[in-house]
Amino acid sequence: MVALTEEMKDLFKRTKIFPMATASKDGVPNVAPMATVRLVDDETIWIMDNYMVKTLANLQENPNTALYFYDPDTKRCFQVKGRCEVKTSGREYEQLRDEVKAKSDAYPAKSLVIIRVTGVFECTPGKDAGKRVL
Repeated sequence: MVALTEEMKDLFKRTKIFPMATASKDGVPNVAPMATVRLVDDETIWIMDNYMVKTLANLQENPNTALYFYDPDTKRCFQVKGRCEVKTSGREYEQLRDEVKAKSDAYPAKSLVIIRVTGVFECTPGKDAGKRVL
């Protein structure tokens, strides 16, 4: 198992928008901005699907994803890779759905994407950029 460090978790919590990359089973890439993102524990990330179309279709064909988080002030950044599971019912889905709906009924809260972190890579410019750190 891969567990995010305290530095990574702090940077993650300060990030507002997370670019999420997916690919179809044929390798056609897609990147979409994600805003409702929760770090559940050291190795699990939840994302609420409010408006996913290509991203959701890709995850149904290919559960692998990459998520990027970045601090523009320090230029510190990481890429998290993981495998996804999509849920449309159950305790986890209902928990995040209720949280999202409490903010506004305008959000459809269609499904919950659960990412199990499989690797973390350095993205900060420099000699270690691109290296696996976890």
